[in-house]
Amino acid sequence: MAAAALIPPNWSSFPEEFRSRLGTNVGRQRTMKTDGDLLIVAHIVPEHDEAGRRGVLFWRDGQGEWRCSNGDPGKVALGLHLDRYSKRIETCEQQEAAATRADDYLPLLEGLAPLVRSSRNLLETLEEARKALPEERSLIDHRDRAYDLARQAELLYEDAKNSMDVAVIRRADEQTIATHQMTVAAHRLNMLAAMFFPFATLGAIFGTTLTDNWSWSQTAAPFVLFLITGLVIGLGLAQFIARPTRRD
Repeated sequence: MAAAALIPPNWSSFPEEFRSRLGTNVGRQRTMKTDGDLLIVAHIVPEHDEAGRRGVLFWRDGQGEWRCSNGDPGKVALGLHLDRYSKRIETCEQQEAAATRADDYLPLLEGLAPLVRSSRNLLETLEEARKALPEERSLIDHRDRAYDLARQAELLYEDAKNSMDVAVIRRADEQTIATHQMTVAAHRLNMLAAMFFPFATLGAIFGTTLTDNWSWSQTAAPFVLFLITGLVIGLGLAQFIARPTRRD
């Protein structure tokens, strides 16, 4: 944001020293003072996907009158600015309360990170303003409230991060359990296949009728032998599959 666009055109008595120290971009949040005038350069509450930072100016002239570059009434402009930070934090708290999965926490953390940095820098800026203009008692209240907001944003970020870590661990545990169940099911399927594979092979070779024109096929003995042979071979295959694998 250019300095000319940041400074309202009706600020005709705006100190030239402040004007010369404002660059083409808003830059960091900071405090300037000269000849009884005080300027607070602050950042508007950052949006979730906002790459740059938008600035707002709070100017207190030598007569003690406050002005705000966004058009808010001068006397309450800083309070309204802090209200916007408070509302954004409340919105993030509602999102954190409704989040249940890691996918819910990730966008929340992405939005909270710039909010935490901006609120912390705003606190430092207001502390500088309080030191630069100790006779302005309202700056103490704004500084204290900025501290509460910065602390609230930091705690919310930590809570959301911890909750996301728990959600990731819980999801990993669920995947581990599901993988174990799939492994057990696959093992049981292999055991069943090993048990019945010999029956299928013998049946394909001899047929389940065991060839009617064989003289000994008229009794139940061939079929019993068929079952016993298939069962013995199946048990052998099952034991071979179930044996533990040696590790080198």
